Amino acid sequence: MTRLVIVNDLMQKGYRYLLTEPPGRNFHPDFKPELTPREMLELGVFGGRYMTDCRNEFPKSWFVHAKLCRERHDPALNFFGVNASRPLWYWRQKGWIYPEDPRGWFQWYCRYYMGRRCPDDERQIRRWKAMSRHIAQIRKHCAPGDWSCRRKQRQALLHWAYDSRRI
Repeated sequence: MTRLVIVNDLMQKGYRYLLTEPPGRNFHPDFKPELTPREMLELGVFGGRYMTDCRNEFPKSWFVHAKLCRERHDPALNFFGVNASRPLWYWRQKGWIYPEDPRGWFQWYCRYYMGRRCPDDERQIRRWKAMSRHIAQIRKHCAPGDWSCRRKQRQALLHWAYDSRRI
């Protein structure tokens, strides 16, 4: 069943999209994220600053144990306790922001997870796949399970729904 979502938050007013797939299902065969948006928010990503004004768009359960901070980006809230993010202006300058998802990849992923499909899906999935190069670097330079090794890379992988705790 198709459902209409209307977004009214700090970055979008009146944006509308359709959910055409069931949540967490029917992903592109090349897209196999290891973490759900809820798991990512609970682990601690993006310094807690991400999604603080988007609660009405997504399931309440995503925010029950989410590590969020309305006031500022706080790297201590990240699972690995480090800043592994670039500011939004940097992403815009690089042309990596799709206009319908002004917050970037994670916003796209949350909406994709919920069932939205859009023209930007293939590009975002290619970007997600490209992050796997960091897995190879961690495996090459770190002992298995040594979470203190390459913490920035591990945190960046969490930002892209790869579970770097398993490496």
